[in-house]
Parts: sequence; C-alpha cells; structure tokens
Amino acid sequence: METTPPTPRAVLVGIQTPDVDDTAHEASLEELGRLVKTLGYEVVGTRSQKREGTSSALLLGSGKLAELAALTGGTGVVGSMAPPPKSKARQKFETPQTPAEPEPDASRKPGFVIVDHELSPSQIRNLERATGAEVLDRTGVIVEIFHRHANTREARLQVEMARLKYVAPRLRESSAGGGRQQGPGAGESTLDLDRRKIRDRLSELKDQLDAVQRDSDQRRAARRDQLRVALVGYTNAGKSSLMRALTGSQVLVEDKLFATLDTTVRTLQPETRPRVLVSDTVGFIKQLPHDLVASFRSTLAEALEASLLLFVVDGSDPTYEAQLDVSRSVLREIGADTVPSRLVLNKMDRVDAAGRAALLEKHPDAILLSAHAPEDVSALRDTIIAYFEAAMVDDALVLPYAKQGLIGEVYESARVLSETYDETGRVLSIRGLPGAIARLRRSLA
Repeated sequence: METTPPTPRAVLVGIQTPDVDDTAHEASLEELGRLVKTLGYEVVGTRSQKREGTSSALLLGSGKLAELAALTGGTGVVGSMAPPPKSKARQKFETPQTPAEPEPDASRKPGFVIVDHELSPSQIRNLERATGAEVLDRTGVIVEIFHRHANTREARLQVEMARLKYVAPRLRESSAGGGRQQGPGAGESTLDLDRRKIRDRLSELKDQLDAVQRDSDQRRAARRDQLRVALVGYTNAGKSSLMRALTGSQVLVEDKLFATLDTTVRTLQPETRPRVLVSDTVGFIKQLPHDLVASFRSTLAEALEASLLLFVVDGSDPTYEAQLDVSRSVLREIGADTVPSRLVLNKMDRVDAAGRAALLEKHPDAILLSAHAPEDVSALRDTIIAYFEAAMVDDALVLPYAKQGLIGEVYESARVLSETYDETGRVLSIRGLPGAIARLRRSLA
C-alpha cells in the first residue's frame, strides 16, 4: 500500500531593517507564511532579527543563526562543502565508523528555511551550509508557486522564462567536482555548460512566447473598440469571486495566493448593448519579481488597454493600503497608471459598521461591497454601465441594402435605439462610444 509522503516542513526567517516598522514586518512574515502554505509546506517556526541591512554574508547574527540551526539540525557554522583530504595510507588503515543512529525525530526536522528577502547566491549557499536545510528566498517561493499554477501554454512559457532567469545566477558547481567537459564544448566546466543550456532555452522560449503573444495581441486588437473592464489588485483580494458574480462564469475561485495566472475575459451579465467585457488578471504581491512582471506583459496588457480599471482590495485586511500601493506600483511599471480607475473595497461581509464608516471616511469615492452579496454586485454593475453611458453619444447610421450582413456588427458595437427604412437602406438611430461609431462608419463606407 502506498504511503503518503510527509508534508515538507519549513522555518520562516525575517529581517527587520530600520525603515520597516513592527506592524509591516509582522504582516510581511504572515504573508510569507501564506505563500509557503500555498506551496504545500507546513510552517513550524519563525525566527526574526533586527539588522541594519541585508547585505551581510550570513544575513543573521551568530546567535540567531545558532537558534535556526538548532531547529533544522545544522551546525550553525559555515564550513567548506568539500570533504577533508585523506592520504592513501590513512584511507587504507582507517577503521570504518559505524553510522550513528538518526535521532528519532530527525525526519521531522524542517527541511526548508524560507527567508523574507531576496538573497544573493552566496547568502543562500552560506545559510544552507550552516542550517543543513534547503534555503529559498521570497522570490524563489513566488516563482515556484507560479510554476505550479500555470495552466495555459502562454502562462507556462512565461513562468519557465522567469524561473530560468531566477535559477541561472544561483547555479553552482556540483560537489562531485564539476570538471572540464570532453568532446563538443571541450574546455567548458559543467557550470558553464549548464548556463549555456539555460541561455539557449531562454532564447527558444522567447521565440515561442513572442508567437503566442502575437495571437493574444490580435485578439485584444479585435476588442479595442469594445467596452472593457479589468479587475486588478493584490492576490487573493477576491477578483475571481467578483468576476464570477459579474459575469456568471465558472472561473476558478480558491482561497489561496495566485490561484489565477491566466487572463479570463467574459461578458458582463445580464448582457448589455453594446456589451461590456470583464477581464480577471494575475494578482500582485509585495516584491513581485521583475522577471515575472516582464514575462506576464501580455497578461497585464489587459489592464493597460482596458477602458476602466477596478482596483479590487480586501477591505477587511489591516494592511489593505499597503496592498493598494503595491498594485498601483506594478501598474505604473507597465504604464497603466493613466487608465481611468475606481477603488473597490471587497469582503465587506467581514467588516463591522464602524469599520465600514472608517473606510468610507478615508476613501469617500470607493465602492464598498461583498462579492457574495447579489445586491452589492448589482449596484457595481449599474456603476459600470453608468460610467460608460457618460462617454456615449447619439448618432445615426445608414446601412445600405447591399451591406445588410453588417447589422450584427452594429448591434455588437452600439445600442440601436430605432430603425427606419428609406430608398438608401436601413436608417439606424444608435448610441455608443465615439470610437466604436467611427469604426462602424469605416465598415459601412
């Protein structure tokens, strides 16, 4: 009978620098814990230390490092990874030592140390030697989550590129020696060869991703004159729940970080004329790796090309303002900060009356709602429609009898208020956005 492998165990490590207050530091560690649990690891301890910076070779002081090593079963000392040299005579006559019995609970010692900062390759190597555990930094955890959650071909290509860019500078020679290669590529070390393979694979992935993104760009271009709303915001703020409520679609909804990596586009329900498209985008997070932001350019372009952004924020989270700042920072990075936007404070079913009043006082223009309350979702729908209505104009079009096949396009792009007929064709009184009406006129010319 197959046995279920034990859940990997991890210890979290936080470094509090002078520019970070206690509340922000604790919130960051708590978020890291949720990231680690999303990977399926069990968090069994947390160690934190106040330091002037994070540039030291060991990151931690000797006392805190000893505490961490006691948890993981390490020595607490950074020694050489190479075995001590032995003479042939010593190897011949040395009596083999009987291996010591493992401690009864040795198998349950944490096998991972997760650090709430981005680490250099040498810092990772030193911490691994001192703790005897595998070390991941915050970026490594996020990249691994993206790797596990990518479903579509585009997302898988994007994540593999980001993952290789993360791994490349952290490669190291194997403990077996990493000698020179023989044959093709002779003169290259194993490390050089591995790095060349990564460069070649990155080039191949870029070509594949460019082809996939050209298709995505074409699909977005076809929707350019349509009314588009993009849901953006911090991971796990409830964007997918709101997407499902607004569109009636069966998008994935899970209470974990980065459940959604692929952009989903659906029609606002009940359907309007002209119809409104709603897109759900990848969530943001503090210290989202730049390579992931770059790789997900196509996905984030939904926000860049939207007519209206809805900043979805978990209003019940004490750190919601910091999360909103992160979301705005990422959108600035891709140039989407100029797109019209509205703030949506979600999960109000978890906030009491006093909390709601405080939120409204601080953000008087915000939309307060719960994605699980139909009346709240209906009010948001009305707000979206009213926003687009304010930009629409009335006009008249003549659809020649020879081009009656275009009537579907007219109904898709504008609201038809009335129809009459004369000797030239069908005369339509319409209401729509100026850009959409101009495109219709070009089609009918």
